Amino acid sequence: MAAEDTSLTESLLRRDRWIVLGGLVALTLLSWAYILAGAGTGMSVRDTTIVSLFPHRMAEMPMAGMSMSMQPGMWSLGYFIIVLFMWWVMMIAMMTPSAAPMILLYAHATRHSQATGQLRQGVVPTAAFAGGYLMVWLGFSLLAATLQWGLERSGVVSAMMLASTSAGVSAAVLVLAGLYQLSPLKHICLRHCRAPAEFLSRHWRPGTPGALRMGLQHGAFCVGCCWVLMALLFVGGIMNVLWIAALAILVLLEKVAPHGAWLSRAAGVVLLAWGAATVVV
Repeated sequence: MAAEDTSLTESLLRRDRWIVLGGLVALTLLSWAYILAGAGTGMSVRDTTIVSLFPHRMAEMPMAGMSMSMQPGMWSLGYFIIVLFMWWVMMIAMMTPSAAPMILLYAHATRHSQATGQLRQGVVPTAAFAGGYLMVWLGFSLLAATLQWGLERSGVVSAMMLASTSAGVSAAVLVLAGLYQLSPLKHICLRHCRAPAEFLSRHWRPGTPGALRMGLQHGAFCVGCCWVLMALLFVGGIMNVLWIAALAILVLLEKVAPHGAWLSRAAGVVLLAWGAATVVV
């Protein structure tokens, strides 16, 4: 019986890459499905998805069925939790594809350690690594949801379209994003995200607690790399699926494309020009 259990475990470990990859794909697809369904807000993504280079110029249009919990300054605790979960699921949908190479490499390294007897058998460490990574984005989502509440309360962000209503605010966020894309801090964090093997060799910790710590560390670098890009959602629309998809693709290319660092700088220049144009028009 013990030999059969060992054989089964070894067979699962040999297939761990496909197990982990399948889990990541399923998590991403479920997250996108939740967003497209309105993320529990009662809003329709058709109404909140607009195509415009200058979203602040779009006139606010009443949305049928909008509840009082969605009015500016009228959030209940329950609605805050819904918005928090919306942000977190959105971050999972956007960031999981770009984090997949790191998580898959960690799973491979864990399998090697298990095969050589350096680590007890089991798939828990990989789940702990991914969990630590997503916990950091949960912290970011808490800050983003709080900021959204404040901006809606002040009228800077529309409670109906979930996008900036101010040219000044939109331009400021675009310029900030452009400057950060060109900053040394951005590229320090980006280098960690683009070099999974180097990250693991420098920060490796054994066991499940070590995996959780490494996931938290990687998540911190990832937030440091991408937080200002996520802030662009306040410009184009927090539930604007076109902006969500575009930012997710940019993040993915920055991290996995051969010239991702240069793409990041090019995006910074575009954002600076976009911010200037927002003020002019």
